[in-house]
Amino acid sequence: MNDAMKRPVIDVNGIGDETAKLLQGLRIFTVGDLLEHFPFRYEDYQLKDLHDVKHEERVTVVGKVQSEVSVRYFGKKKNRLSFRLLVNQILVTVTFFNRAFLKNQVTVGAELTITGKWDQHRMTITGSELKKGREERGQTIAPIYSVAGKLTTKAIRKYVYQAMNQFGSYIPDLLPPDLLQSYKLPTKKEALSRLHFPPNAESLKHARRRMVYEEFLLFQLKMQAFRKANRDRTNGRALAVPEKEIEAFIRQLPFPLTGAQKRVVDEIIKDIQSSYRMNRLLQGDVGSGKTVVAAICMYAVICAGYQTALMVPTEILAEQHVQSLKGLLEPLGVTVELLAGSVKGKKRAERLSMLESGELSLVVGTHALIQDDVHFRKLGLVITDEQHRFGVEQRRVLRDKGENPDVLFMTATPIPRTLAISVFGDMDVSIIDEMPAGRKSIETYWAKPDMLERVLDFIEKEIHAGRQAYVICPLIEESEKLDVQNAIDVHMILKQHYKEKWEVGLMHGRLHPSEKEAVMEAFSKNETQILVSTTVVEVGVNVPNATIMVIYDAERFGLAQLHQLRGRVGRGEAQSYCVLLADPKSEVGKERMKIMTETNDGFVLSERDLELRGPGDFFGAKQSGLPDFKIADVVHDYRALEVARQDAVKLIYTDGFWTDPSYEGLRTYIEDQGVLNGEKID
Repeated sequence: MNDAMKRPVIDVNGIGDETAKLLQGLRIFTVGDLLEHFPFRYEDYQLKDLHDVKHEERVTVVGKVQSEVSVRYFGKKKNRLSFRLLVNQILVTVTFFNRAFLKNQVTVGAELTITGKWDQHRMTITGSELKKGREERGQTIAPIYSVAGKLTTKAIRKYVYQAMNQFGSYIPDLLPPDLLQSYKLPTKKEALSRLHFPPNAESLKHARRRMVYEEFLLFQLKMQAFRKANRDRTNGRALAVPEKEIEAFIRQLPFPLTGAQKRVVDEIIKDIQSSYRMNRLLQGDVGSGKTVVAAICMYAVICAGYQTALMVPTEILAEQHVQSLKGLLEPLGVTVELLAGSVKGKKRAERLSMLESGELSLVVGTHALIQDDVHFRKLGLVITDEQHRFGVEQRRVLRDKGENPDVLFMTATPIPRTLAISVFGDMDVSIIDEMPAGRKSIETYWAKPDMLERVLDFIEKEIHAGRQAYVICPLIEESEKLDVQNAIDVHMILKQHYKEKWEVGLMHGRLHPSEKEAVMEAFSKNETQILVSTTVVEVGVNVPNATIMVIYDAERFGLAQLHQLRGRVGRGEAQSYCVLLADPKSEVGKERMKIMTETNDGFVLSERDLELRGPGDFFGAKQSGLPDFKIADVVHDYRALEVARQDAVKLIYTDGFWTDPSYEGLRTYIEDQGVLNGEKID
């Protein structure tokens, strides 16, 4: 019976062929699947004092009927039944909707047990269940399961009960005794029993805590084992970084580093000096100073005698990086060049030759960097900016241009720490969580579409003061499917509104790269005062003179994207503004607009976005990298996730873990996952 959990579910007494087929629809194939088909909620039938019950909380009470029952009908099938009930000297009104058949059970003086939702303000219980007399339940907390077809919660409960009776003594416990004792966790058998048949709320809480921890620990062990296997397989180079030169470079920067920047630079330099190949994610909000951190780290690698490459998603962004890096590094004798689609012919051939000879130390480019004819003499560090915009294969091709170079991924899309340590569990994560001193907060307002005239007047006022404005639209052209403002129409409307006063430019993804460049150059030089654009300006546009961002149909964007767009302004010394033109119909849409006006902190926004959308929608279901946890929730159980990750790291890098018999179950799990060769992780 060692493999009892792997036995087919039909081996459970009472489950025949037809039921087994129905259970397959719930992805229940084995005894183990059945025992881990956890309730998605619980009905609480414990009798409570109404003084202790919160507004709109579910409650079960016992009381005596004080009034004749009243039934009112609305149309053919709708009705409302109500009566007064005395519960521990509190007179309440009990209402049932469309349950007129209960009328005969409600008589003055009768004792009833009522379950329903408590309205503290109206002193009303909206009933869901009615029992005659004082209903004493053996199990006051009842599990409710996901069901399908003819299956019911009652049937699932019966099958789980039978499975526990038959196979409960064979439930294996993967967690070793030291972890169980350390966190005061019940055994797996006890936890499963209490989750399905909770004797009380406290034991249910501890049972869930045990299973959440186990799920997170197994996931993190898999991630950390994969990471260790990769480290062991692909040794990096311990670069000799001249620390005095790096310190001198930092001292001569035109601005002091923030505490967060210093911390992150130290973390990255330490990786570069180690014998392991760096695999690190650098997160920093818009304007937090990631570029200067990248410059310091690239300079460190160049001083150690190696080349560096920075890959970015757009040519506009690449050109901006080239200009800023030249300003910082060329005075120190570092050659910085661009390699992108616009670099052709003789110029391209020269730069390729300089890369191959080692004469070119730092190259910034787009996808052009990963073409077959690009060869490096001694590539030591690869940095990918806005890494989520490149596929895994594209990032791998650039990495393979050198012999195990250190790898740094950068993103200005704040990812909640909760998800960062889950999705990027095989990477180290550095976070710049501090903004440079003196940077002004962008004032954000939510305006309804009928306030457009006032918004346009505000734009005019800013332009009169010598400033510029972005106007962002979701679509390029008119769409019959979506009733949203489009860039071409808005461009025409604004040109007409401002007539000859101001120049209005138009930018969208269908323009040729040279046309985009011309539009952006005109805006950068203030030859164009208003730029109407789609979200192509989301990344890599830096016009410090632009102080106002207006976003049409803002409810159609996620919080992260709205925050990225907003970050295009606020780059100069003048106060900047963001106006969200939106009329959201859903509560989530309204909540998004409200959150945007309350905070400029990208990490706070990302946490709220995660709460509103869930991890699958946050990254896109296929890209989230998260398994379908059966009971754990990365948002609400984030503390357990942190603890599980710390424990997994400690275990994987402790020799005793690989030899101690008490860890055999966890070792077997890792081996079964196939991650120990470092080649895959599902």
